[in-house]
Amino acid sequence: MTNTNVTNFRNNLFNYLDMAIEFNDVISVSTKKGNVVVLSEEDYNGLLETLYLASIPGMKERLSEGLETKTEDCMEFEW
Repeated sequence: MTNTNVTNFRNNLFNYLDMAIEFNDVISVSTKKGNVVVLSEEDYNGLLETLYLASIPGMKERLSEGLETKTEDCMEFEW
């Protein structure tokens, strides 16, 4: 996470946005009224997807179970 103040952020806006997009860096910008977090759209969508999956009853356990399953024990699936 990169921390900066609003003046520095404004002066280097494109560089900070590139950092968020290219390197998945999260930018924390401090202002007099509070702080703002800037992240890429890809990271934002990933966060929303994670929250959605975590909200489904039993999904966390199923995902954990799937991560622990050996590849040999998996069935091949065709679309």
